[in-house]
Amino acid sequence: MSDINFPLILTAAFMATASPGPSTLAIAGTAMAHGRAQALALVTGIVCGSWIWSAAAALGLGAVMQANAWTFELLRYFGAGYLLFLAYKSARSALSAGQAKLRSVSAGSYRTAYGKGLAMHLTNPKAILFFGALFSVGVPASASPLQIASVVVAVGLQSLCVFAAYALLFSNGRIVAVYMRLRRWFEGAFAMAFGVAGLTLLARRL
Repeated sequence: MSDINFPLILTAAFMATASPGPSTLAIAGTAMAHGRAQALALVTGIVCGSWIWSAAAALGLGAVMQANAWTFELLRYFGAGYLLFLAYKSARSALSAGQAKLRSVSAGSYRTAYGKGLAMHLTNPKAILFFGALFSVGVPASASPLQIASVVVAVGLQSLCVFAAYALLFSNGRIVAVYMRLRRWFEGAFAMAFGVAGLTLLARRL
């Protein structure tokens, strides 16, 4: 059986999940405006959407790799390009003097918050592009369905932990103030990490 590069996969997924974006900003804003419970309901919807995109990417990649092994090499270049694009976006944000705006979802039932989180992630086409890049980083072409499923579960559980931590932390106003002051440093670190990951993917032979 082929070895799955779990450290590389989970590191790349953590960087993407933890970096500021629409989902993290919505979670933070909801936690501040409506409390932890509403934010955690939103998190559940976002993570379910993430699992759906992850499973779709895994199934699609598995079928493509079994039919045409040469397409895995194309996927490698695509994945590297997307990681470098994320590095560019993070670097541009780090150089921006403006502050990110926290956006909350409207108050309502927990089911409503869950549905909005799910819709937020399912309507984001960049999500499946990220998961396509993610699987090309650390999943070999000969990986078994069970191994691919283990990646989907592991990444999903890690995303749940990261987003839940955002919901808990950003319900504390002092944590928000510290993050806003250091936002550009965080973005700079993410830019470097994404850049290294993209260049490493371009250099390695799969």
